[in-house]
Amino acid sequence: MKRYLLTGAPGAGKSTLIRRLAAQGHAVVEEAATDHIRAAQAAGEAEPWTGPDFIDAIVALQRARRLAPAPSGAALQFHDRSALCTEALRRYLPAPHSAVLQRELAAIEGVFERRVFFIDMLGFVEPTPVRRISFEESRDFEAVHEAVYREAGYSLVRIAAGPVEARIAQILAAA
Repeated sequence: MKRYLLTGAPGAGKSTLIRRLAAQGHAVVEEAATDHIRAAQAAGEAEPWTGPDFIDAIVALQRARRLAPAPSGAALQFHDRSALCTEALRRYLPAPHSAVLQRELAAIEGVFERRVFFIDMLGFVEPTPVRRISFEESRDFEAVHEAVYREAGYSLVRIAAGPVEARIAQILAAA
């Protein structure tokens, strides 16, 4: 099975694209950070990204989702982010070095296709309780993501801003 990554800035539309790919019958793996933040906030932690175990908690959820069995017969699997994105987040925050993250980065070597779908920003960011980032901050974070993936030797397939179906068509044509 070919495993592809979708990455890019917060608010670029990755989760919308993942949901649409799933609706079309493709195997997908949902993003971990947003789900972790949402769960921590529901448990009373207002800003979980300030906690000492934030990065490791995301890595644990990413790893569990990555290792979950894919649907039988799936030829393609699309992942909304990876441990490389968590490394970008660690650098952006900045958060301390994480041995857990470093082990996961080593573990994913060779797991994903070397071409990554880099989802371009839409021109705005819609803040939410989970995503508290301005458009300008999101652009800065996008640059960190791009640098991390390029440093790791991945090539980026830019998916231009536009209607969801056009973006899906770009992804599937390049997969």
